[in-house]
Amino acid sequence: MTEFPLAPEVPMERVLLHELIHRINNEFSSLIGAVSRTAARSVNHEVKVALAHIIELVSHYAELHRALQMPDNDTLIDAAAYLENLCLSLSRSKLDGKKIALVLTASPLRLPSERCWRLGMIVFELVTNATRHAFGNGTGQVRIDLSRAGKLVECSVVDNGSAPINIQRGRGLKIVDELVKGLDGHLDQRFGQKGSFSKLTFPYNGEVQEAGPRSKVLPVVST
Repeated sequence: MTEFPLAPEVPMERVLLHELIHRINNEFSSLIGAVSRTAARSVNHEVKVALAHIIELVSHYAELHRALQMPDNDTLIDAAAYLENLCLSLSRSKLDGKKIALVLTASPLRLPSERCWRLGMIVFELVTNATRHAFGNGTGQVRIDLSRAGKLVECSVVDNGSAPINIQRGRGLKIVDELVKGLDGHLDQRFGQKGSFSKLTFPYNGEVQEAGPRSKVLPVVST
């Protein structure tokens, strides 16, 4: 009788998280379908246009949710490409109608997918926090830089807005603190009237692709 190795047991917390994500994805699909059917039945052109905008926006939020999903397998992926996809979804969903540009500069850098996911979650929280608090008039720029410095990965999120020096650490920043701990990393943050600066460093244990840094200004949709 041939014996096959047993698959490693998946922690119950991860099973429940994936089930929750699956249900949320289904709810997004159901919502998009319901709005689409309502738009198809409407005879009013303005209503159709308004519902089409809602469908597009909800679709972008669904894309962002998928981009933030925890990976199924711990494989090596390109962190630069991962962040580009995440920031594009973030720009389309959160910044639609605001004059806030996201600029990403990243060197191709292969990281274990779970560490890349933690990095993406940290960037998401920092960008969301900046766009929520730093731009009272809704205009400005948030710049994300990802690179390797010896045995460390460095990722900075910088904006040219204005934020109070004494920031109250809400749930978002507390989540960031836990994600940073999971990377065995360190986060340096400074806030001021000329912008905020956040720099994440954590140990590197992946592969570097031989290519130069790429810079991309992600699209901003203005009303």
